[in-house]
Amino acid sequence: MQQLLCSGLYCPFPLQINKHVDVLEKYALEWVLRFNLLANESTYKRFYKSKFFLLAASAYPDSNFEELKIANDWLSWVFIWDDQCDLSELKKQPQVLKTFHQRYLKILNGAEITNQDTLFSHALIDLRQRTLQRASIKWFKYFISYLEDYFYGCIQEATNRAKGIVPDVDTYITIRRSSVGVYAVLALTEFCHQFMIPDVLRNHYLVKKLELITTDIIAWSNDIFSASREIASGDVHNLIYVLHYHKKKSLEEAIEQVTKIHNEEVNSLTIIESFLPSLGEELDGYLTKYISGMHSWISGNIEWCFHSSRYNNSERLELKEF
Repeated sequence: MQQLLCSGLYCPFPLQINKHVDVLEKYALEWVLRFNLLANESTYKRFYKSKFFLLAASAYPDSNFEELKIANDWLSWVFIWDDQCDLSELKKQPQVLKTFHQRYLKILNGAEITNQDTLFSHALIDLRQRTLQRASIKWFKYFISYLEDYFYGCIQEATNRAKGIVPDVDTYITIRRSSVGVYAVLALTEFCHQFMIPDVLRNHYLVKKLELITTDIIAWSNDIFSASREIASGDVHNLIYVLHYHKKKSLEEAIEQVTKIHNEEVNSLTIIESFLPSLGEELDGYLTKYISGMHSWISGNIEWCFHSSRYNNSERLELKEF
């Protein structure tokens, strides 16, 4: 099964690594340790071996170092919180998660910290302040809306776990498009590379189609790499398992089908790109940069999955002491 998981993914987009990757690696632990986001030595080792800095450096290859550090810290926050949602006792407590998420959104929208707030909240205050020093409030509000969608996906997964539901294929795809968080990390492409796509482009149906396909590509590649861990831990939120459960396919057949779906989506992306009409010199320039960011995320994510140990460990996490 592991051989099947690590082969067959089609990616025509060249990998690029940010020139600051080595410095970022040294910096990567500093921020999470400063805010005490790692519960214990086991969590520390999990984080260190996950190599999130490599994902940031691959996803944002042309970023300046200061923006790259902030993006890296956003990824670190999201991945550490994601583990709390998936691997701690919170994974079956949707109402508790909803309460946390509501508070996080208030903080991101400018609420002041209180003595009731969590360590994750304190880290978000820092991220908000540093991000807004280098980005417009208009862009940041878009970014918050994408994080809100990610939070929604996490709550939907927790609801399924609490009720013992294995979602059908269509329902799972809808939930996964939120819980994978791709819209938020694509927005960081704008932040890291110091541009903001105009609203006419952000709302264009072809751009929305490209974003959706990119979301699916990253979701299905992550499901392929994480299948062993999630199946071993009893988590049903993986397209391979959903096909196995509802379509009565063997795990090997399900892996092959998800790989095929992934590769077809990559082909669809390149075909749509080849037929994009000109929207004018200025808009075409923004679109080229944004599509380049999509390509970097697709290739960088696959490269990171091969080198990270994030999906090799299925042990249950302790709930982080808040």
